[in-house]
Amino acid sequence: MLAAVSAHAEPVGDPTPPQFTSTTEEARFHALTGELRCVMCQNQSLADSNAQIAQDMRREVLELMRQGKSDAEIKQFLVDRYGEFVLYRPKMGSRTWLLWFGPGLVLLGGAALVWHIVRRRATVPARDGANAGKDDTDDQGEQEW
Repeated sequence: MLAAVSAHAEPVGDPTPPQFTSTTEEARFHALTGELRCVMCQNQSLADSNAQIAQDMRREVLELMRQGKSDAEIKQFLVDRYGEFVLYRPKMGSRTWLLWFGPGLVLLGGAALVWHIVRRRATVPARDGANAGKDDTDDQGEQEW
């Protein structure tokens, strides 16, 4: 049983970390992988994920960098392969406008609701002086709840 479980276990870290040719290449690699999302982990960047697919994607990013591709070309390659989800900051478009403007619309809607409630309460008539000293009781002397 233990042999079967250990046969399917994934390594915790990348067994062959990338070898960089310069500090500039390393800095660019870390900046780029920090902007990309692991498609398996979903809330981890490509740089932080230990998933096997993240390791493969990091190797692919480094290979594309060494082929002379720009950051935009590398991102587009990954979007073509994995979809817009791989980007933490998706492009503004007809399919993503709600991601960009949704929080602002919710905030404006909440502000309008608060304004409406405050304005409505301000127009509620105050109790007249005859009933000001009495508590809320009906004609039979029982208290209203």
